[in-house]
Parts: sequence; C-alpha cells; structure tokens
Amino acid sequence: MATLSTHVLDTATGRPALGIAVSLEKDGAVIARGVTDGDGRVAELAPSLAPGRYRLVFELQGRFFRRVALDVEIGSEPKYHVPLLVTPFGLTSYRGS
Repeated sequence: MATLSTHVLDTATGRPALGIAVSLEKDGAVIARGVTDGDGRVAELAPSLAPGRYRLVFELQGRFFRRVALDVEIGSEPKYHVPLLVTPFGLTSYRGS
C-alpha cells in the first residue's frame, strides 16, 4: 500500500498556498479530503492506497484556474508526492520525492 501527499506553492509570491481544498477520487468517488496548511502541504492525504488510477483535485478559488484535476497512476512504490505550482495564469505539477 502507498501513501500520497501534496503541496501547493504560489510561485508568483514565492509563498506556500494556504487553505487550498484538495480531494482524492477513485472511480468518481471522493476517498480522501484535505486542506493545505500554513506550509501549503497536505502531509498525508491518503495513508493507504492500492495500486491503480486516482484523480487528485485542487480547488483554486479566486484564481484564473479554478479547479485542477490530475489523473495519477499509483504503483508499487511506498510513497507518492505530487506538488502543484501555481501563478495567476499558469500552473505546473510533477512527481516529487
């Protein structure tokens, strides 16, 4: 079983993005929810994930991109970390460590 964590950074300000609602979906159903803390992190959104496809959803209220959904494939590794970097009119993500 794997764990999943995430964080959101506002690269326009160079600061963590506080208070972003994050959810994890499997087959269209929400299986986990969290809100980014003062460091922009949800340290353990999901503590025990079986391999498979999941959708990681960020609710970016008050921004041009209002909602970001990333489809991810969880495999056999024990830890997954997915950061989201946002600016007023752009975003990027990657598989972190």
